[in-house]
Amino acid sequence: MFADRVLSGMRPTGSLHLGHYHGVLKNWVQMQHEYECLFFVADWHALTTHYDTPQVIEQSVWDMVVDWLAAGVDPAHATLFIQSRVPEHAELHLLLSMITPLGWLERVPTYKDQQEKLTEKDLSTYGFLGYPLLQSADILIYRATHVPVGEDQVPHIEFTREIARRFNHIYGREIGFEEKAEAAVKKLGSKKARLYTELRTRYQEQGDDEALESAKSLLDEQQSLSHGDRERLFGYLEGGGKMILSEPQAMLTAASKMPGLDGQKMSKSYNNTITLREDEASVG
Repeated sequence: MFADRVLSGMRPTGSLHLGHYHGVLKNWVQMQHEYECLFFVADWHALTTHYDTPQVIEQSVWDMVVDWLAAGVDPAHATLFIQSRVPEHAELHLLLSMITPLGWLERVPTYKDQQEKLTEKDLSTYGFLGYPLLQSADILIYRATHVPVGEDQVPHIEFTREIARRFNHIYGREIGFEEKAEAAVKKLGSKKARLYTELRTRYQEQGDDEALESAKSLLDEQQSLSHGDRERLFGYLEGGGKMILSEPQAMLTAASKMPGLDGQKMSKSYNNTITLREDEASVG
């Protein structure tokens, strides 16, 4: 539906470690030359577990960006930004919260897992329960098509896809949708309109996924369509309403779950890391 766009972020909760480098930064350095990439400092996400130590977050923001640059992330090839400097993230999060069933948040696997492992912290807050929804807002606001994640984060991307579907179902309906969609089809020109209609029919009547992808590619090429007509035609393909929010895909990354010193996933929360700025004496 939209050009390939990668979105990824990191929480500034302390020093970066080898898990960050091998699981994230190496992939970022490669992806910045292959996709349109947006990499952000997720300082609001850091508050979900460090709401009582904001000074750690403030200092870590800049240290983390310096480490990104040192690892090879290049602002000339990727967009870098701080989450809290873009208030629209919070605005979309609020709007999405109005339509999100509480049970959807409670069933996210990492919610109970983190509560069990981080017993020294009081995580009985909405901020912690709702962080997957803030993550969804981060992704959906930029219409990101790909989100690099480890296997443990795949459920978060599926959650985001469900949120996008629910939002589109509720708000994508409009009076006279089919008439407006048919009018938009005609704007493609007779030849492309006929092809679009044939592909749409093949998908809806035969479940032909290749026809669906071909139709989406056809629409991607149409630069003259208005934003509204584009949303209608993508939604019309699948028999729904306007496709306002696009569904992202999880991009599984190499070495996505590096073990820490105790065999668990390397994480500052588990106190099992080797940091990028570790001196030789402490490592030895």
